[in-house]
Amino acid sequence: MYRTLNEHLRQKFGTKVYKLSVDAGFTCPNRDGKIGNKGCIFCSEFGSGEFAERGEDVIALLENAKKRVEHKNKDGKYIAYFQSFTNTYAPVERLEKLYTAAISPDYIVGLSVATRPDCLPDETVELLKRLNRQKPIMVELGFQTSNEKTAEYIRRGYKNDVYFNAVKRLKSAGIEVVTHIIIGLPGESRDDAVETTRKVVAAGSNGVKFHLLHIIRGTDLEKEYNSGKITCLSQEEYAQILKACVAVLPKDVTVHRITGDGAKRNLVAPLWSADKKRVLNYLNKYLSEE
Repeated sequence: MYRTLNEHLRQKFGTKVYKLSVDAGFTCPNRDGKIGNKGCIFCSEFGSGEFAERGEDVIALLENAKKRVEHKNKDGKYIAYFQSFTNTYAPVERLEKLYTAAISPDYIVGLSVATRPDCLPDETVELLKRLNRQKPIMVELGFQTSNEKTAEYIRRGYKNDVYFNAVKRLKSAGIEVVTHIIIGLPGESRDDAVETTRKVVAAGSNGVKFHLLHIIRGTDLEKEYNSGKITCLSQEEYAQILKACVAVLPKDVTVHRITGDGAKRNLVAPLWSADKKRVLNYLNKYLSEE
């Protein structure tokens, strides 16, 4: 069907591996005025890190996150996941301190860093390259769409070439790359989502995260939804588009996620996405059908 993250991590590390999400207090150039002040149109106040542990002490954050999931991961290992906002958007000295602390516990087997393609200066890529010799590094890039018109609408803040260049430099440094794609963006068709997937594969991304566009309370996207300017996909529509995207992936590209889920307390739409277990069962069944 497709190469799952669980399969990929078991092959890489020889055991069950969970990601521990932390929020180390980063911001974003699309929020602090460097590029914009409002962020991407869909981004919540938590920078897409609703379930991350928040605070200053990275080790304490990892310990707290570990306590929440260790009952599911007996004798397993963990990846430290800097999830919220743009986690390379800081001086390299601060990044080195945070990343080095994060990979220091014995139970941490790797590091995953979520960021923007336009926030990867050469010195940061060099730092990641150096740390990758100690423990494996994954960099997650928020690309969302290859449709430049849509990218402008969602206020992504950079052109496609910036993403392609970032993937090239990370791959040259030996860093594993994961790319985020949103299905159901305003005005996009199935062909748009498939074309984005094809371009991500062509760029050399090792993995993809597929996200359902969902409306979170307090975002500018909520205003667009409430005014009737945009609609959300049905579960069936999402499954059909997802299947078409997965069909163009080479067998060696890992699917890290087949849908995204926002915090239920802030979810405006589509409400069908709130029952994560049921949705995942439905999607996996649909994807496995001939």
